[in-house]
Amino acid sequence: MTTTICPSCKQATGGKFCRHCGAAVHADSTTQGCTGCGAALRPDARFCNQCGRTVGAGSAGASGAEKLRWFLAGGATVAVAGALVLLLTRTPVAAAGQPAPATAAARPQAPDDGFSAADLAAMTPKQRFDALYNRIMRSSERGDEASVGMFAPMALASYAELDSVDADARYHAALIYLHTGGVAEASALADTILKKQPGHLFGYVVKGTLARFQQDSAGLKRAYKDFLAHYDAEQKAARVEYTEHPRALADFLANAREATGGSTP
Repeated sequence: MTTTICPSCKQATGGKFCRHCGAAVHADSTTQGCTGCGAALRPDARFCNQCGRTVGAGSAGASGAEKLRWFLAGGATVAVAGALVLLLTRTPVAAAGQPAPATAAARPQAPDDGFSAADLAAMTPKQRFDALYNRIMRSSERGDEASVGMFAPMALASYAELDSVDADARYHAALIYLHTGGVAEASALADTILKKQPGHLFGYVVKGTLARFQQDSAGLKRAYKDFLAHYDAEQKAARVEYTEHPRALADFLANAREATGGSTP
């Protein structure tokens, strides 16, 4: 059933009458609702500006990457696990001029991050998303862009399956999008982080990273300034997610101080 926005009470609903106030809901409403969080969306929206989920319903020209994300997100856990089994058990190609090892086809290739395809299949979406995020970040640090591109759609599919999404999950998803060229999606997630929790440092880190990528000096300066302005209060808030990303915050803080001359909190 199509989700629309009631013209009377502005709540997401479906059918001909609003289930909240009983007002008639016209079929030609100019907005639709996000299937993830129910937020109002324009028909031509490519992603939700509240939770960052790709919607694409009104974009006939969606890219291949977007279509792949939609396919994976709709495939649920079994599809993701099946793709990983195929990926991790295929026979490696021998180097040119060298025969393949005799045992290569006899046993699956184990991933280098301490989990197997069977492990991933048994995980909750949250556990799988975290495991794949860590895999992607380690691959990126090694310069293994092929693995980043291969595992990113699986991680984002797991993100789409999460029952609840917090700032930490949005931050992780934004970084994955940044590593795969999803600038618009990462920007939407940064906006959502700051809308849900004004002053949250992760929002400014993502915005600053985007600005550097786009060579937007004004945007980068803004992100640095906002980060420094909220740093003291956010540190006092003692958010758990900050303790899990000390290096990222410390690096951004150092760069912000150097670029703006900001004083040490």
